[in-house]
Amino acid sequence: MRAAAAPVVRAAAALLALAGLGHTLWWGVAEPGGALAFGTLVAVGELARRHPGPAPRTGTGTAPRGGAAGPPPPEDRHPAPLGSAGALAYALLGQNGGHSTHHGVLQTITVVVAAALVGIVPHVARGRGPALDHVARRVLTVAFAAVCFQPLYNSGRLGEWIGQGPYLVVFLLFLLGLTALCDSVLAAALAGARTGWPYGPLLRDELRAQLGIGSAICASGVVMALGVAVAGLWALPVFSVPLLLTQMSFHRITAVRTTYRQTITSLARATEIAGCTPPGHARRVAALSRSVGRELGLSERELTVLEYAALMHDIGQLSLVDPVPSGATAELPTALARRIAELGGEVARRTGVPAEVAVIVERQADPYRDQPVAARIVRVVNAYDDLAVGARHPAGSLAALERLRLGTGHDYEPGVVESLARVLARGGRSRVVPVPPG
Repeated sequence: MRAAAAPVVRAAAALLALAGLGHTLWWGVAEPGGALAFGTLVAVGELARRHPGPAPRTGTGTAPRGGAAGPPPPEDRHPAPLGSAGALAYALLGQNGGHSTHHGVLQTITVVVAAALVGIVPHVARGRGPALDHVARRVLTVAFAAVCFQPLYNSGRLGEWIGQGPYLVVFLLFLLGLTALCDSVLAAALAGARTGWPYGPLLRDELRAQLGIGSAICASGVVMALGVAVAGLWALPVFSVPLLLTQMSFHRITAVRTTYRQTITSLARATEIAGCTPPGHARRVAALSRSVGRELGLSERELTVLEYAALMHDIGQLSLVDPVPSGATAELPTALARRIAELGGEVARRTGVPAEVAVIVERQADPYRDQPVAARIVRVVNAYDDLAVGARHPAGSLAALERLRLGTGHDYEPGVVESLARVLARGGRSRVVPVPPG
């Protein structure tokens, strides 16, 4: 059922775009100056959008389900806030310099689609165009806002009910809240269809993301619409330039976070370069731990901490005089496992990672009932990778999972083991293929 969400969303967006185009070609463009101004704003926003780089190699040996990446981190969910705010402002535009507008719902869709396509052409030419789902979501969310506002305003009913005072602002904010909810529902449905992950945690992450840059986009859309209603189209550059500068700063912050993640990934490879762990072990554990954490409903921030801890969980082996055979720590004596964990926690603290990461690393050897959830996840996934990579027969993955289930009485959290089993059953990792470093 979830797999059908993407085709349905794309088909609905395509039908709306075709209907808008046909209507505009038949009746012509109402108020072409306003259409051009807002279309230019949306196009500029798309031109200035940020495209996330390629996903890091996880070493799992297989691509995620359908070859698609998972949902983007919060900083990548709104790569074109200026374009989004401009599209919402056009959908909520009732007056232009004190004169009523009559562009309607279908022209709004046409202008937004045409401007978005113009803005993404340079990106497509460079091979970095946005996913089709992004465009479909933009069309549907703008259509939702326009359908809720334009007919009421153009018929005069909205003015009769609430007038033009502060109640109109409250109504617009309420409408944008509903629009943000609609966008989150669509985004979670598309991500669930792409990855097969549970819908509830995906929707929660999307809603949390709306509280950040999503709130700024909605507020900017309202301010733009109200500013143009009073001052005319000259209000657009006044309100759009600060948002464009904010977008550029936001991209810089994202770049810093990406570099930080890459630095931790490179640090985690030190155990592989030193020959302490098999090639790709840390990356496999990090990727699978993140999937299990999402299955268990961890937030995006908790997933990031979990990923960092999984990457660094074996870093303590660098301090050992005698390396652990094959780097496998799943079946080590408790004293040695605790020493590796404590050394790893100390190293993690000196790298400047969040304190939670070091805590998760140093508590790997504790009884699982005393561990935080993230530490339980890393412990289970690390043991699975150690056992599965060490297996010499085709059923090694199944045998490793069965051994984990046998150890749930003392060593491994049963709920985490079953979550791992569900992730594996969905194709989170169908085979174990170590990859060489680099």
